[in-house]
Amino acid sequence: MTSSDDDFDPEAREGREVAGEAATDRSDFLSLIGHVYRGEVGRANAWRTRLDRTTNWAVVLTATLLTWAFSAETRPHYVILVGMAMVALFLVFEARRYRIYDVWRSRVRLLEENVFANALDPEGAEQRGWRKLLSRDLRTPTVKTPLAEAVARRSRRIYFPLFIVLLLAWVIHLAVFDATDMGLLQRASIGRLPGTVVAGAVSLFYATITGITFWPRERHAKGELQSDEQAQDDWKA
Repeated sequence: MTSSDDDFDPEAREGREVAGEAATDRSDFLSLIGHVYRGEVGRANAWRTRLDRTTNWAVVLTATLLTWAFSAETRPHYVILVGMAMVALFLVFEARRYRIYDVWRSRVRLLEENVFANALDPEGAEQRGWRKLLSRDLRTPTVKTPLAEAVARRSRRIYFPLFIVLLLAWVIHLAVFDATDMGLLQRASIGRLPGTVVAGAVSLFYATITGITFWPRERHAKGELQSDEQAQDDWKA
């Protein structure tokens, strides 16, 4: 061990603030930022994998349930309604994971916008105080995407089409496999629960999920690929 190592005191002010020297040294700072960027990309990729895993389970569940529901005429129609509830549960899980994933992705985008993009085309940083923003977020990480927006984004990308498939499958099952002299609403009954109540609950659920999915709201999440029109509105500093 060298004498300099013997003299190093992590409790002393110089020891505690050793990383602060990189703030004034250009080469040290850029080297440190490279390591930070790789670390944040790794975290974002890990949470992206968890998002994909939830999506895969939702798709597999939907395909398996529909295969079973249409495999015989004796299969009850309410199994498809159970599938709707399960897919909604997966949507809630994925929205929560998406909010955490966006914490790491937002840092990656902050570095890409203000460091790497500026190195390739030095027209100026997108945000003048990006270093302070990143420092504050590293000290006190915060979730930046509201739950409603997270649910809407994941529903619009993945889950709303699954809900539409399940709804069509439920209606077709009632019309084909439960073909009796009763009307379609009467066939939707579950035990002593009238079909009108079941159909009303399904209609309310789909009205709610449609409103959450397509209701216009201010965008907080950043970093996803989007159209040129959206980019002009959402990427202004």
